[in-house]
Amino acid sequence: MEEYLVKDGKRLRLGYTTGSCAAAAAKAAAWMLLTGRRKESIRLQTPKGIELNLDVLDIQRSADEVRCAIRKDSGDDPDVTRGTLIFAAVRKSATPGVTIDGGEGVGRVTKPGLDQPVGAAAINSVPRKMIEENVREVCMLVGYDGGIDVTISAPEGEALAKKTFNPRLGIEGGISILGTTGIVEPMSEQALLDTIRVELRQRRENGADYILLAPGNYGADYIRDFIGLDPKTAVLTSNFIGDSLEFCKEFGFHGALLIGHIGKLVKLAGGMWNTHSKFGDCRMEIIASHSAALGLRAERTEEILHCATCDDALRILDEEGLKDAFLVRLGQRIGTMLGYKSGELKSGAILFSKEYGFLCETEGAEELLEQIREGPDLITLRGARLLGEADVVIYAGSLVNPELLTLTKPGCEVHDSAKLTLEEVIVLIERAEREGKTTVRLHTRRAARRYPSVSPSAAWPRIRRRWCCS
Repeated sequence: MEEYLVKDGKRLRLGYTTGSCAAAAAKAAAWMLLTGRRKESIRLQTPKGIELNLDVLDIQRSADEVRCAIRKDSGDDPDVTRGTLIFAAVRKSATPGVTIDGGEGVGRVTKPGLDQPVGAAAINSVPRKMIEENVREVCMLVGYDGGIDVTISAPEGEALAKKTFNPRLGIEGGISILGTTGIVEPMSEQALLDTIRVELRQRRENGADYILLAPGNYGADYIRDFIGLDPKTAVLTSNFIGDSLEFCKEFGFHGALLIGHIGKLVKLAGGMWNTHSKFGDCRMEIIASHSAALGLRAERTEEILHCATCDDALRILDEEGLKDAFLVRLGQRIGTMLGYKSGELKSGAILFSKEYGFLCETEGAEELLEQIREGPDLITLRGARLLGEADVVIYAGSLVNPELLTLTKPGCEVHDSAKLTLEEVIVLIERAEREGKTTVRLHTRRAARRYPSVSPSAAWPRIRRRWCCS
């Protein structure tokens, strides 16, 4: 493909999506099936209005089915699916219309909140529309009014999917067939925004009222090491903090808590909602201005303006005895700016640095964190480890998200205590003890606090039992 755009002064070649590949392969296969003629290239009109002329590869023809492929071209975008073959197999069907499904290497949706329903192939709406329209076009040209079955596959898809967000989103077994315009724009910010939006929508539809946001891996590490939650708890926003908050409002979240390094989140005090350096770097200006307001001497303020990192600036404030006062002031300012941005969405932030650890938080951040800990789909790292080690799990089915049971090992016995009496629960635990098995009781924190008499130390003290809370 020889279409280009200029970005940041560079001439970059466009590519085409897996959705375009699937539609073109389906169109070529339908043509060969219905005409009996071999087709070595195919034209495809993309939703963006750019026409593609693509080579048709690996053609396999029989009386009942034609299968062929289009090779994905990502242009100058660093896409993991670059060069992979997207196949379409087309057969006549007794079912009217065009039926589309996924085969080898195309993922299956296992969680709600995505473009397709649970159980469906991860072929998004626009690619499905492209496939159907192009197959119908061929049918109309040749005068065929029967049904057509189309199966899209990607033999390398299962391996490639491990390098994508699919496992995190609950798409299993392969890649997604994607694309809203049919065209890949190099280093597309929109693709990342779309991923953030999808993950937030999915969390909301899975019942989360409060959400944890982290700009990147530093925040995820802090969540694991100092807060004690699985890093997957957080939705990674990259630099798109403002957009992520807008998505949270759109989907009706009650609250959002940002956890991140001061190098990113200090920019929020200046109203920067995209923290990428290409939009500006006001870190030292913000730190210097607030420090000067606290009485920092002019020569030391000048030093801060020349610091390379926030930790360097904090070191100067520490030497001058102003670090703590500055951090209180910074937390207040970020809280104010978040309030302006978030509207009715409760929002907060916790800031840290690699050198100093925890630095500051906005008002209400602790309450938001507690709400997030109470979320129906969350569990501590210790809880996840205990579930993975358990031979027997007894869980509160009326309170606990059953998805947490996927953390158990193969062969683990799982029992819903909502269907059992207390006596039956005791019998189960005693039987597991006689067999030398470890039992875990899975409950919510709220319930564990409400019923303190049911505690791991008070009941069955000699039994190999563990208590973990989601």
